[in-house]
Amino acid sequence: QVQLVESGGGLVQAGGSRRLSCAASGRRLRNSSTGWFRQAPGKEREFVAVIRWSPSVTYYADSVKGRFTISRDNAENTVYLQMNSLKPEDTAVYYCAHDPSGLGTSEIGAYAYWGQGTQVTVSS
Repeated sequence: QVQLVESGGGLVQAGGSRRLSCAASGRRLRNSSTGWFRQAPGKEREFVAVIRWSPSVTYYADSVKGRFTISRDNAENTVYLQMNSLKPEDTAVYYCAHDPSGLGTSEIGAYAYWGQGTQVTVSS
């Protein structure tokens, strides 16, 4: 079992930055992948970014490429999402998810464990 806890959400003005954290417990993140997804009101949950364990490869949705950066702290067993140049359309509940297989895809069904989500609201 893996428990994931997101934090760092809040209200931010357009153009601003925010860093989300995803702290994992119950299992080390070694040999797995961790992804970030988001869900805006009335919309389906969508892929944002993923980081694989080895090699440490990252992938991003086109909508956030160049603005968001996913990273991890192995010692802290934590994954981060640095969000810059935020736009109102980035407003959503952000979830981190754990894929024990390590494939690190954009498919929601590949992720076995999910956090409770953290709200990010970007005002115009």
